[in-house]
Amino acid sequence: MKLDRYFVAGTAVAAVVAGWSGAASAQEVLTAWFTKGFYKGEDDALLAVVDKFQKATGVKVELSLYATEDCVTKSVGAVDAGTPPDVGFCTTYDFRTTGKWAYDGKLEDVSDVIEPLKSEFQPMALSTTFLMNGKAGKKSYYAFPVEQQMMHITYWKDMLEEAGFKEADIPKTWNGYWDFWCDKVQGAMRAKGKRVYGIGHPMGIAASDTFYSFLTFANAYNAKVVDENGKIVLDQPENKKAMVEAVKSYANIFQRGCTPPSSVNWLDPDNNVAFHNRTTVATHNATISIAGKHMDDMNNAALTAEQRATAKKNYEDNIRTAEFPLKADGSKMTNLAAVKTAVIFADAKNKKRAKEFMAFFMKDENLRPFVEGSAGRWVPTTLKGIEAPFWSDGKDPHRAVVYKQYKDGTVPFQFVYNYNFTTVNAENVWAKAVNRVVQDKIPAEQAVDEMIARIKQIAG
Repeated sequence: MKLDRYFVAGTAVAAVVAGWSGAASAQEVLTAWFTKGFYKGEDDALLAVVDKFQKATGVKVELSLYATEDCVTKSVGAVDAGTPPDVGFCTTYDFRTTGKWAYDGKLEDVSDVIEPLKSEFQPMALSTTFLMNGKAGKKSYYAFPVEQQMMHITYWKDMLEEAGFKEADIPKTWNGYWDFWCDKVQGAMRAKGKRVYGIGHPMGIAASDTFYSFLTFANAYNAKVVDENGKIVLDQPENKKAMVEAVKSYANIFQRGCTPPSSVNWLDPDNNVAFHNRTTVATHNATISIAGKHMDDMNNAALTAEQRATAKKNYEDNIRTAEFPLKADGSKMTNLAAVKTAVIFADAKNKKRAKEFMAFFMKDENLRPFVEGSAGRWVPTTLKGIEAPFWSDGKDPHRAVVYKQYKDGTVPFQFVYNYNFTTVNAENVWAKAVNRVVQDKIPAEQAVDEMIARIKQIAG
């Protein structure tokens, strides 16, 4: 059968294939909404998958690409109105909507697609799609783990050297690491008359960067917020104590003048902008898009040869991507990873074809080009994908670090275990607690008490 050529690889999708209806009528349509790629390669890879699927099935795919915020906003409106697309993939679904939709019964159970593919996924990534359906009273697979992101440190190697230090001088211990950038590097640059800051430290309440970064600090202090059943455990003495230390540590970077004063109002792009402008020496970010900007520039024919050469020098030599230091207790950091999820909606008009499309899309030969098209901004969720030369050959200085971070181990964010944490994150109780300390001058213990009370009010 013609379909086999495109869809069948051993028995990987046999459960779905058995239910296929074969060639479509001329009128059959599948609707899909995706976030528009950050890079052209992402969109090109997606369009290639759509084209192959259409040729194989005769189903017309009406694909719409939206900007990040528009994608999720439009999706929420369509779900509420009962008129969603068949397939949705927005890169903020995971921490904004997926868990809540699953709990409210708004998503289709896709276990029949996932089960035959389970062995191909990284276990942690797959676990984030096993979600509770409050109406059904049980967990099941309600999403597809398409790609993921992790937190990274980015710094200017040439600015570090200008300050009189080598990369080998950077400490590995938690407090020593931040002291190095704040006191030694920033201090040396100020002594040279340079008005730069050691760290670009996201603090804005409206920025998702802030809660990604702060929760990494919480992870460094082993502050547990919920257990795997979604029960809040932050009020337990050992967790509360650890969270207080995380708030103190995060606030301290601002309090000692190590980040621009404007960082309390930063939105997501602002730490990138400060870094590119060389007003900060180092920053932390949830993707390697900061380095990726220079990779874009070095390949941009619209720029001059001199500009491209500068961008190439920056990408290959001057900008470094690095792991976070050891945890506060000296143990190795296990990296928080946010898994970007695609879904099929319960009210979709063509769920049968939607499952066929996602079974096709999640195959390695289709998914890998899509993820790699992001030039490292997104990380694979499949075992084959992460071991592909694109990540594992060590030739790219930035992707090699991401690969090592993956090998060091990943853990999911807490919103996977309790869908109400999508609201907790949207409200950014984490940033509010830090800003209560740095702007309102209250003790960290009080800020954490307020944080716990609000989390219980929202998610308890």
